[in-house]
Amino acid sequence: MSSKIRIGISGYGNLGRGVQAALAKNSDMELVGVYSRRDPKALQLVDPAPRFHVDQLASHTEKIDVLILCGGSRSDLPAQGPKYAALFNTVDSFDTHARIPEYFDSVDGPATKAGKTALISAGWDPGMFSINRAYGEALLPDGETYTFWGRGLSQGHSDAIRRIPGVAAGVQYTIPSAEAIEQVRAGLRPVLGTRDKHQRECFVVLERGADEAAVREAIVTMEHYFDEYDTTVNFIDAQTMAAEHANMPHGGFVFRAGNTSEEQKQVIEYSLTLGSNPEFTSSVLVAYARAVHRMNRAGIIGAQTVFDVAPGLLSQKSAAQLRAEML
Repeated sequence: MSSKIRIGISGYGNLGRGVQAALAKNSDMELVGVYSRRDPKALQLVDPAPRFHVDQLASHTEKIDVLILCGGSRSDLPAQGPKYAALFNTVDSFDTHARIPEYFDSVDGPATKAGKTALISAGWDPGMFSINRAYGEALLPDGETYTFWGRGLSQGHSDAIRRIPGVAAGVQYTIPSAEAIEQVRAGLRPVLGTRDKHQRECFVVLERGADEAAVREAIVTMEHYFDEYDTTVNFIDAQTMAAEHANMPHGGFVFRAGNTSEEQKQVIEYSLTLGSNPEFTSSVLVAYARAVHRMNRAGIIGAQTVFDVAPGLLSQKSAAQLRAEML
């Protein structure tokens, strides 16, 4: 019997492909199946792997140690998270910040009842950025926390655009304010509203006959995604989309600017520069799948977040190795 952690992938879009690529770089894991709503035979996988229709998941509970959910946050995960937490240990990247508390509760009940461990909202934000916000506030209680995203392509916001009736393809870029970043980096602790920190720029390919004005209105008024930002919507053709918007770079900054005394300003800065948003997010999901497997074996069940996971559980190295090599 293999001693490797057996991973299943649910959903095979950009995130699912990224998870498969990440698993190839983690020698203590193996991919036992890709599960999709599409015809499994039609899937174009990164590397050869067993493929199944998603309806077969319920009969594969004994084959999978951790199921990584790669659906979208707007409509896929709210249904899939609770459903699969009753059957498997799971990890997902639910990223609608305002709805995380209710999503946590929806997953916690089924996971706890089934004795499973379900890690929600793993990625870089929420995820790595969340951890650094918590560290910054704990270390500098007299201070302010600032988060800037981009310039980069947001998977969650792009997915939300593509779900709008009349949209054939769409991407969204988050653009941070350079002036605001420099004020924060200088320790000035500025008061910044949502519109002061970012703009959002969308590029959309319309379906034939779609109403351009209706699509624009649906985007700029979308709650939790665009309604609080200055948002520009650009309509382009499919050829331009393929030529100019195929890559998925992203990144950003988390700052904690504070004072340890009246005279001493302190600034903590954490930043990411990502060539591929989905591939990095996928790498985070895979690391947290390792932690979820270990936590479940230790009897830690129910819904969890990145705040509940000890850093050592993410590493392939033993606790002794970490103490010797990294502490």
